[in-house]
Amino acid sequence: MSQRDDFKRTIAFGDVALSYMKRNELPAIPRNYELWYTYAAGFNPALNRAVDTIIETRHEITNHDVSEIYDRYLSPNHLGDRIDKVGTTISEELDGIINLVDSSLGSTGDYSVSLKGAQDALSSATTASQIKQLIRDLVAATEKTESTNQKLDDQLKESRAHITALQERLEAIRYESLTDELTTLANRRHFDQSIERAIEEATASGEALSLLLSDIDHFKKFNDTYGHQTGDQVLRLVALAVKHNVKSEDLTCRYGGEEFAVILPRADAQQAYEIAERIRQSVFSKELVKRSTGENLGRITISIGIANLRLGDTASDLIARADKALYSAKDAGRNTVRGELERKKTGTAA
Repeated sequence: MSQRDDFKRTIAFGDVALSYMKRNELPAIPRNYELWYTYAAGFNPALNRAVDTIIETRHEITNHDVSEIYDRYLSPNHLGDRIDKVGTTISEELDGIINLVDSSLGSTGDYSVSLKGAQDALSSATTASQIKQLIRDLVAATEKTESTNQKLDDQLKESRAHITALQERLEAIRYESLTDELTTLANRRHFDQSIERAIEEATASGEALSLLLSDIDHFKKFNDTYGHQTGDQVLRLVALAVKHNVKSEDLTCRYGGEEFAVILPRADAQQAYEIAERIRQSVFSKELVKRSTGENLGRITISIGIANLRLGDTASDLIARADKALYSAKDAGRNTVRGELERKKTGTAA
């Protein structure tokens, strides 16, 4: 295909992508453009099916829908590509170091041969000019070896700086892969990894461990009434309240759509209950204002269930009891905390 043909083809895809964004009144941000360009080009059949299903069902697609589809079908691919690229760069850097080390070893071997030759020649040298020539040869060999070693030293320093930067990029990619983009809390993948590790550590040390599972009350109704953008605002508000009421060693996660989880190492039942109450009250204390209109939408409430680690518990056991406690909180009227302590306090006010 000629450059001209490729230009015309890709511009056509771009025009279609823009038309989809205009038709659905979606912001023309890079990730939205990428998704619709991919849709127009048909590169990702699974993504196209997901988009088509939503449009056929609701006859419209929201920015929230687009964000979820992007996270599901495009973000993981980018992370893999970026990890591969960094890995390839590190491999190339290491190959360069190995080549330099080989060159230095060769130079050292040559220098050793020169020294041996000079030693043999020195034993048979009979004139001052012969000795001077030997000295000149040794000086030249020494300077060559020093130059090679200096280049190796400089390259090693440069490579160390490059590898350090690449390690930082890998760490950033790792952080992104374990973080929920909307709330900046840890994502479900991070939770699944961390709860197993937390149980192992608590079991080995004999220390307490608690788990909170929370759910935003009536979130679906709220979302349907005010729209997904306002729903995203609610999710960020709750995430901030959760994050601000735990310690740095605790892990806060977006567990599901409107569900949040908090892993509390070294927190017993009473301490976990107190933390859950602080979170509940913090959420309840904030009034939500719709950014686009300034309309006061009232207060958001959450229900929280608590489970405390028991001897022999698996992650599934702990999560199941926290989930059961959460349902108990919902059944008790919502905006309340339920745990394995026999507490009946209902949070109808802050």
